[in-house]
Amino acid sequence: MKRMYDVIDLYTKKNMRLHVIAIDEKPKQIVSDKRKPIPMKPGSPERYDYEYVRHGTANIFVAVEFKAGKRMTRVTKRRTKKDFAMFVKEVLDGYPRIRKLHIVLDNLNTHFAGSFEETFGEEQAKSILRRIDRL
Repeated sequence: MKRMYDVIDLYTKKNMRLHVIAIDEKPKQIVSDKRKPIPMKPGSPERYDYEYVRHGTANIFVAVEFKAGKRMTRVTKRRTKKDFAMFVKEVLDGYPRIRKLHIVLDNLNTHFAGSFEETFGEEQAKSILRRIDRL
């Protein structure tokens, strides 16, 4: 409950120099129709069959800075520690003049300092993590 109030406090601060970015990810199935849809006719909508062909999965990362109305998305084949670390670095690279960003994350097992160390090595990971205030 305390974390929820910490996040609310962070979002309600009036400081315009404060950059608060929420990052999340979502796995998605990639599918196509097994049969062609039946075209629309006067008085009846286009119809789709319930069967589909599965073509694997993908992961969608999204970073949203609500106050600025900005968002960034990236689609990856998987949702690994490396994928997460690379996306966060990409987000940080989008703010080259900002020394510190506040990033709001959930408790997924990839959302830890070790993800950056495994991906970039200890020195570069420290450099990246110095720019992040994590909630």
